[in-house]
Amino acid sequence: MPYLLANRENQIVTVAAVSRCLSMLEVLAGERAPIEVSELAARLDIAPSAAHRLLTTLLEHGWVVQDSTSQNYALSLRMSTLAFRNLDGRNVPDVVQSALNKLAKATQEYCRLAILEGEDLVWVARAQGAVSGLRYDPDMGQEIVLHATANGKAWLATLPEEQALSIVYSRGFTANRALGPNSARSVDDLRTRLAETRNQGFGVSEEEAEAGTSALAVTFRSGSDAAAPVAGTISIAGPSVRIRPGRWADLVAELRTASEEISSLWPLRMRQRNAAGTFSPDTLPARLSE
Repeated sequence: MPYLLANRENQIVTVAAVSRCLSMLEVLAGERAPIEVSELAARLDIAPSAAHRLLTTLLEHGWVVQDSTSQNYALSLRMSTLAFRNLDGRNVPDVVQSALNKLAKATQEYCRLAILEGEDLVWVARAQGAVSGLRYDPDMGQEIVLHATANGKAWLATLPEEQALSIVYSRGFTANRALGPNSARSVDDLRTRLAETRNQGFGVSEEEAEAGTSALAVTFRSGSDAAAPVAGTISIAGPSVRIRPGRWADLVAELRTASEEISSLWPLRMRQRNAAGTFSPDTLPARLSE
C-alpha cells in the first residue's frame, strides 16, 4: 500500500510539472523579447526556483534560449518548426489559400481561416487584401476567444444553445490577452448574441476581440452537402471604421461564396492527407527500403 500511494503521488507531481511546463511555453510564446525568471514565476504563480528548474529543462531540450547578455529567456524556433511541419502535414494552406486570396482581393480586407479542433478554433491560413490606408495584421498565434470573436460566435451558433453556453462558461469570460470593450460579460449576454448570430446567419464582432477592430465570419463544412459537419470558419476583419454595417451585406456575400468553395475543396484536402500518409516499401528509394 505505501508503494501504491507513493506511485500515485509521483504521478500527480509529474502531471503538475507537465502542466506548468506547457503554461510556461504559452507565456513565452506571447513575448516579443526575452523575459526574466522572476517575471515568469510571477505570471505562473510559482516559486522562482521552480521556474528556473523548468527553464533549465526546456533549455536542455532546445525549447527555449537564453540571452547571453541579460540572461533572460525566450522561446526557441523549435516550436515554430513543429507548427509549420504540422501545417504542411495537414495540407491546409494548399487547398484554401487560393480561395482566401480571392476573398481578400474582392473585399480588400484581412481574411483568415480557422479549423475546428475539438472545442477550439485554430488559425491556419490568412490573406491580406488591404492595399492602402490602415492595415489590420494581427498575430496568427493569438488564441481565438470563442465568445468575443466573429469566428467563435459563428461556430457556437451552430451548436445546441446549452452546449455552446457550457463551453464558454467552463472557460470564463476572460482571456490570456486584453479583449475589446464590447465583449460579452455574462451567459445571458452571450445567449442574446448567439441568437442574433443564428438569425442573421453570420458572426459579428464589433470591438469585442480587441479595441478598434471589427470582423464578420461564417462557417464552412467538410463537404458540399449541407448536412456535412462544420470543419471551420472564415472571416473578414479590419479597422472598425471600414468594417461598418453598411458594408456587411456585401462582405457576407463574399464570405459565403468563399465558404462554398472551401467546403467543396475540403474532401480533396482529406484525400491529400490520406495519400501523404500512405506508402509501402515499394514506393521508397532503395536506400530507405533496405
